[in-house]
Amino acid sequence: MNDSAPATAPRRARVRAPELIGKGGWLNTGGDDLTLADLRGKIVLLDFWTFCCVNCLHVLDELRELEEKHRDTLVIVGVHSPKFVHEAEHQAVVDAVERYEVHHPVLDDPELATWKQYAVRAWPTLVVIDPEGYVVAQHAGEGHANAIRTLVEELEAEHEAKGTLRRGDGPYVAPEPVATDLRFPGKAILLPSGNLLVSDTTRHQLVELAADGETVVRRIGEGVFREPQGLAMLPDGKVVVADTVNHSLRVLDLGTGAIERVAGTGRQWWQGSATSGPALEVDLSSPWDVAWWQGKVWIAMAGVHQLWTYDPGTGTVEVAAGTTNEGLVDGPAAEAWFAQPSGLSATEDRLWIADAETSALRWIDPDGSVHTAVGTGLFDFGHRDGDAAQALLQHPLGVTALPDGSVAVSDTYNHALRRYDPATGEVTTLATDLREPSGAVLVDGDIVVVESARHRLTRLRLPEEAVRVEAVAHRTRREATEVAPGRLRLDVVFQAPTGQKLDDRYGPSTRLLVSATPPELLLGGEGTGTDLFRDLDLNPEVTEGVLHVSAMAASCDDDPSNEYPACHVHQQDWGVPVKVTATGAARLPLILAGMDA
Repeated sequence: MNDSAPATAPRRARVRAPELIGKGGWLNTGGDDLTLADLRGKIVLLDFWTFCCVNCLHVLDELRELEEKHRDTLVIVGVHSPKFVHEAEHQAVVDAVERYEVHHPVLDDPELATWKQYAVRAWPTLVVIDPEGYVVAQHAGEGHANAIRTLVEELEAEHEAKGTLRRGDGPYVAPEPVATDLRFPGKAILLPSGNLLVSDTTRHQLVELAADGETVVRRIGEGVFREPQGLAMLPDGKVVVADTVNHSLRVLDLGTGAIERVAGTGRQWWQGSATSGPALEVDLSSPWDVAWWQGKVWIAMAGVHQLWTYDPGTGTVEVAAGTTNEGLVDGPAAEAWFAQPSGLSATEDRLWIADAETSALRWIDPDGSVHTAVGTGLFDFGHRDGDAAQALLQHPLGVTALPDGSVAVSDTYNHALRRYDPATGEVTTLATDLREPSGAVLVDGDIVVVESARHRLTRLRLPEEAVRVEAVAHRTRREATEVAPGRLRLDVVFQAPTGQKLDDRYGPSTRLLVSATPPELLLGGEGTGTDLFRDLDLNPEVTEGVLHVSAMAASCDDDPSNEYPACHVHQQDWGVPVKVTATGAARLPLILAGMDA
């Protein structure tokens, strides 16, 4: 299962690739529909993604160099496969393709038709199709760019020799650019001058707006930032910026316009990397928001599902809460689970957290205890007001503390501004008909909302009464996998890429972590181990739940003459909805890299 590859290219299984179908149609093709027959002669890389998923965004960045280098032989096709209901809206996919600068064809598959045909189980998943239309590899998660590059080069040589490779331009057609002052802004803060500072995310800069929220005063940091998001005022009057895709924090001097990197190396954090130390020497992973609390900058580290802190006084960073496992678990900070924390707002005694992938509002106390106000887990979401225990949000990206002790939640995929009042335990709706609100800031008793997908700031008066909204509840569109009670064999398939072997110089090179929601689903098999297989014992009394599986494998170049071979980490977290039934499967294969025999 976790065999290293032989020195010669392996014989590949030949599985005919299913057709690409999706009710939403095609983007970035100039209006043309594509079929696999149209792509015959090209190497095709299918990228199954959804725009809520930070790991998918990491993979988009991983593939850019490969896409550019092999543009005459390789066609990347994004297959947009939604998790949330909002992501099934065609215009939302159009927006996301522009927002994240996707420069290849995208199939909008709102009903997961192509996802099902390829038996995909996780976001992101990459599938390689050779020039004759056969699937030759599948990879889940991040860290596979080097392996895919090697495979593409092998396929180029093989099919050039066979005469089955067709070089030339691919089917990508760039859409027409749109002129607006802001483009998919992320967050905003109020400056001492009364002006507003906005992270103009897709244009990779900050914009200072006059107090009217519309007039551009100046643009800051062009060529410095990559998709900046969160902003926070520091006690010295400077602004700290979450430079998200550069995996860094930067500080802006408002007076001089000088920008300085203060944390992060520019590289993405991977398992095994340092989790504390001198700030400029420790890798970060997609910092999405920042807040000043308890004498430190707190960081919503969306890329690894944690909270970190940066101490300007000592110039150090460290993990403050979270395990890197994705999910919703409260308790002591070191044991808590988060899922893409994306918004922060500090009061004296609480740091509020918008935990996007669990559609949750959470907070951490000064003593380090993590609590959940609204939300139940990765797969339940919707728009429901009332008692917080049964209220629902949908992928919120922002939270703003209000003067009365309540908080406003930028409920992004519900296009709404919601309110949670800790005094009553009630959730209400303050405003609807926003467009992907991603943050908000108080200004003179009003609230200014960052309407990301309308490319503007919108000023609202905080209403005396809440808006009445008909309750809607959703579960993820993914179908549950039917499994039998009792013994379930879990196999994580990993084959080291050609020319590499598992790196066991310093101990086991693989890791597997298994848990379940509810915990009672597993009678045995939970916990951490080094084998990429596990026998689980499913409780016949629990009819449905979610298996949480986290796998990691490290492989290195297999060249005995090289004392310092290049090494690569492959990792993925799966949340697999399961239904326990007597006729269900006794084996659950999850592909990390390779093909399931």
